[in-house]
Amino acid sequence: MIRVMVADDHAMMRAGVRRIIDAEPDMRVTAEAVDGGDVLKQIEGLACDVVMLDLTMPGVNGTELIRALKQARPRLPVLVLSMHNVGRIAAAALRAGASGYLTKDSDPERLIEVIRIVAAGGRHVDPAVASKIVLEGAAEQAPHESLSPREREIFQLIVGGMSTGEIAARLHLSAKTVSTHKKNILEKMQLDSTAELVRYAVQHQL
Repeated sequence: MIRVMVADDHAMMRAGVRRIIDAEPDMRVTAEAVDGGDVLKQIEGLACDVVMLDLTMPGVNGTELIRALKQARPRLPVLVLSMHNVGRIAAAALRAGASGYLTKDSDPERLIEVIRIVAAGGRHVDPAVASKIVLEGAAEQAPHESLSPREREIFQLIVGGMSTGEIAARLHLSAKTVSTHKKNILEKMQLDSTAELVRYAVQHQL
């Protein structure tokens, strides 16, 4: 029996993945987590064969969470299931210790296949993302160049000293939307805080 922890802050996503996994005769979702802290709290002593991880959750997330997981359970495979098909993000996750990387638009059959691969000690990267890892590495693209136009706009406002509420009012967005964009910006640029964003902007004269 392959026992899977599903970590995602969206209840509908967790429910959908659970249905797919539990439909297999030799797989079960044995734990769910809603944020990085929840993952780390549960993982000690948990009977688990694969952790399926979303990269953008509240609290500890992204590569920081993968590294913390691997420190706590070095032999436990981590499979990233992410909305991001950016090569740099996938490469960072793999360097941090992930055994696999899939995007959330993958077919259920592929998801099951990859769970089996990583549970058996193998590695797998979504082919489309793998090609981007190669292409982005060859192009040596700067981290900020992977941002969308909206993310670049919010990045500039953040490093300009504006708060989430001020940015939301300026761009006529909800504070939650701005926070989500900020999390995506930090993840794409492989940074952990606003201070690091500011430092990056100064270093790159942005």
